[in-house]
Amino acid sequence: MTTALPDHAAQPRRYSTVAIVLHWLLALVILAMFAVGLYMTDLPFSPQRLKLYNWHKWAGVAFLALTLLRLVWRLTHRPPALPVAVTRTMPGWQHRAYHATHHLMYLLFFAVPLVGWAYSSAAGFPIVWFGQLPLPDLLPVNKELAELIKPLHKYLALALMALAGLHIAAAIKHQWVDRDGLLERMLPGGR
Repeated sequence: MTTALPDHAAQPRRYSTVAIVLHWLLALVILAMFAVGLYMTDLPFSPQRLKLYNWHKWAGVAFLALTLLRLVWRLTHRPPALPVAVTRTMPGWQHRAYHATHHLMYLLFFAVPLVGWAYSSAAGFPIVWFGQLPLPDLLPVNKELAELIKPLHKYLALALMALAGLHIAAAIKHQWVDRDGLLERMLPGGR
């Protein structure tokens, strides 16, 4: 006679290697894009500014493609359940905030680069990915619309960085205050 395992026993304890690599790669790309985005907007018109704007757009398209890959991976590979130590002690509002933050981050992972692409299109600056692959414009050239979209890209990026900061703060809390093993699920080379 065999004993059925509880549902959580069949789930992995850690994220897959692909999920971990995509998580940390996207984290690095988004932090670099945000830093470059802040830096380049204050530069005077120059070849350096144009180069950074192109790099920022190329990275945005790469980020969008990697985000799509990450979402497909997430939908086809079950993530690990929260550790029992976490589910036992986490208040309901924190559990809801955990899910809401992840859903909002995924939404912004798509919204920020797509709105940036729409702005670039409306401003009349097509994206030629890595200087080789012309991408279609999302909108026709319309300078007035571009001026409306530009701050939206900025505010969505700021919202994404605020959520990323909250995500990092929660991970630090779980690692060093709660000591509940939550972070180990996403660290490379873990057990």
